[in-house]
Amino acid sequence: MPIPHLLVEPAVDLAIRPARPADVPSVVAMVHELAAYERAPDECHLTEAQLAEALFAPAPALFGHVAVPRGGGDPVGFSLWFLSFSTWRGAHGIYLEDLYVRPSARGSGAGRALLAELAAICVERGYQRLDWWVLHWNPAREPVWQASARPHACGVRQACDERHYGLHAHPHALAGVLVAVPRRDMSHRE
Repeated sequence: MPIPHLLVEPAVDLAIRPARPADVPSVVAMVHELAAYERAPDECHLTEAQLAEALFAPAPALFGHVAVPRGGGDPVGFSLWFLSFSTWRGAHGIYLEDLYVRPSARGSGAGRALLAELAAICVERGYQRLDWWVLHWNPAREPVWQASARPHACGVRQACDERHYGLHAHPHALAGVLVAVPRRDMSHRE
C-alpha cells in the first residue's frame, strides 16, 4: 500500500526544500531573530561555522529545511530538527528544535508547510513521532493547538508546564491537525 504524502501547499509561491550550505547565513540570522522573538537574544550564540558543521558534516546529527520563494531569493522560514528514539516504541522519531518564519512571510502557510514536510519524512521513513515544544505565549501555536482540541481523536497528546506547551503526534495524525493537508506526489517537492 503506498504511503500517503503529507504536504501543505503554502498560500504564496514558496518551496520547501532541505537546507543547503548557501542557506546557512540566512538560517543563522533567523535563529537570532527567533531568540529575540522568544525574549532571549543574549542567550543565542550560534555562528555560521557552527551551523554549517552541524548540518553538513560527514555524519550530521542536525537536519534542516527552508521555505524559499520559488522564483529565487533568501529563505523566509526554516526548521531545524534531529532524530529521537522511543525506547517504548522501539522506533525513531523527529524532534523539531526550531521552526521560524520571518514576519513578512507569516500567514503565508510557510510554517504549516515546513511542519507538514517533517510529517511526510516521518511517514516515508516509518518514524513513529514528531515532537516539538512551543512557548505558551506564542500566538503561532494557536491554529495547531485549536485543531488538536480532541487529542485522542487525532492522535495528538498535549503536554504543559509553566513555560511550554508541547504536542507529540504520530505523523499520520498530523493530517487531522494540519488544516487542509492535500496529498501530493513527492516528485513535486524540491
